[in-house]
Amino acid sequence: MGRTNDKTLKEALGLMLKVYKIKRKFDETAVIANWADLVGKPAANRTKELFILNRKLFIRMDSSVIKNELLRMREEIIAKINEQAETELITEIILL
Repeated sequence: MGRTNDKTLKEALGLMLKVYKIKRKFDETAVIANWADLVGKPAANRTKELFILNRKLFIRMDSSVIKNELLRMREEIIAKINEQAETELITEIILL
């Protein structure tokens, strides 16, 4: 016999997914807020646009030199972001 405050499995899973989505959004916001710490101030200062969509990090730079440097470092940046988020937040970096 269950107690009246017990959640059904469906309710529990729904709540878990809601919390997960909130955490993902929080983690995505943290990436943008901490961009300078991730790539350094010179690269952050040359970043004109930065957003996450479908686990892809889109970056628009105004410097081709820094853009090329980020291209070379992209696997390292992805690893650092995912390590800090403790989940696979980003799978790909796309430079616009």
